Amino acid sequence: MMRRDFVRLGWATMIASGAGKLRPAFGKSPGLQQVQGMLRHPMASLEPKASQGAADFTLQIAPMMVELAPQVVISTIGYSNKVPGPLLRVREGQHVTVDVVNDTDVPEYVHWHGLFVPPEVDGAAEEGTPPVPPHGRRRYQFVAKPAGSRWYHSHTAAMLDLHRGAYTGQFGFFMIDSAHDPGLYDQEVFLALREWQYFLSTMDQDEMAADPNDPRPERPSPRDLPPNGLEVSAPLYSINDKVLGAGEPLRVKPGQRVLMHLLNASASQIHRVALPGHKFQVIALDGNPVPAPQPVDLIEIAPGERVDAIIEMNNPGVWILGETRDVARQSGMGIVVEYASQRQRAQWAPPPPKSRWDYTIFGTTAPHPAPDQTIDMVFEKAAFGPNRINHWLVNEKEYPHEREFLLREGGRYRLVFHNRSDDSHPLHFHRHLFELVELNGKPTAGVKKDTVIVPAFGRASVDLVADQPGLTLFHCHIQQHMDFGFMALFRYV
Repeated sequence: MMRRDFVRLGWATMIASGAGKLRPAFGKSPGLQQVQGMLRHPMASLEPKASQGAADFTLQIAPMMVELAPQVVISTIGYSNKVPGPLLRVREGQHVTVDVVNDTDVPEYVHWHGLFVPPEVDGAAEEGTPPVPPHGRRRYQFVAKPAGSRWYHSHTAAMLDLHRGAYTGQFGFFMIDSAHDPGLYDQEVFLALREWQYFLSTMDQDEMAADPNDPRPERPSPRDLPPNGLEVSAPLYSINDKVLGAGEPLRVKPGQRVLMHLLNASASQIHRVALPGHKFQVIALDGNPVPAPQPVDLIEIAPGERVDAIIEMNNPGVWILGETRDVARQSGMGIVVEYASQRQRAQWAPPPPKSRWDYTIFGTTAPHPAPDQTIDMVFEKAAFGPNRINHWLVNEKEYPHEREFLLREGGRYRLVFHNRSDDSHPLHFHRHLFELVELNGKPTAGVKKDTVIVPAFGRASVDLVADQPGLTLFHCHIQQHMDFGFMALFRYV
């Protein structure tokens, strides 16, 4: 059976039978609760409390139910009974206290993705952050910086348990507002791309066909590739907590400027999204303003990445903002965008055939200072390992690497990522930002990120200034890749 047929059959069966339920992942079984779609009402958020000594925010980790569509209900673990979790919104430089209550039977970690925080607060066991104990609590305290679109999520290893870590609903937006934001928009929305009901499969999780014109500077000499092991796939997709057509539309008016904060909260897949008849004016990547904002027809966004874009609402109608792959969009990844006084059927059209996503167009041609040191990192797949799972090597080794990656405070390092595998990898560096230098030989400057896609058989170079002392985790943001070797720990000396 082809995957397209499998997904459609499964989707139809779940709707017809009212099934689609998973066992509760941990802890007591919750009762059915319908979670309000984040676009039907203003974004659910937690506001800082004024009382001295109290936490600014409290998050509860607990089993919950998510109604993706009528009669399609799944169980997962979430934050404060919301998917995504509550929007945490603060000012840049604000001292923040977050209490996390863990109402499950297993220890948990909350990672503050994209923030400059000490390693003991960052939310990664490898850096020395203490866990949130089962049926216990932990207080996180830090200064909110830098400004921009950040997020928080579970950083627990899942291994073969697809009901833990990033496979659950433990993710939420963390917005750090800058005093310099001009606010040149009429409406602001937060959209998280997501899959559900993960399962092991021989199907490649990165299902987008490779562009034949893409350079592949790291492709090895022709040889017979070994059979691929089991990877992670999913039959259901959503934006926030609703599949396409099940939630309320995003309602707009002609002439409005809508600021969209896009987040890929997936555990496994890179996505491309488009809105027919409209362009995205990309203004920030991973929460960091780009030097050269550009209009694009589609956005490619990998697990861990965020894209902020403004859309000029200048084409009245009813449209589908959705995944460009038909199978993903038809399996739920989309949302209806409805102009005022328009009631016709929602329309979809693919972006122009030559539309491409290219980080480098958002940068400049400014020269880069010479690095103090260049660190080469080679990534390879050890296919069909134990339990038929692919394992991943960094410089010929699975994690851990014993004092192989060392930084001196204040040093400037050029990291060269050599991807010698047939998978694209979203590479994330904790507690730091880096500047993109080149991608597959194409130079750029000024594009700062914390997560970057290195294409299959591709190469990327980034410059990192060692300005956040302490243990620092580097990894692929695909959960399975991270769990099975694709990590490295940088140490300051």
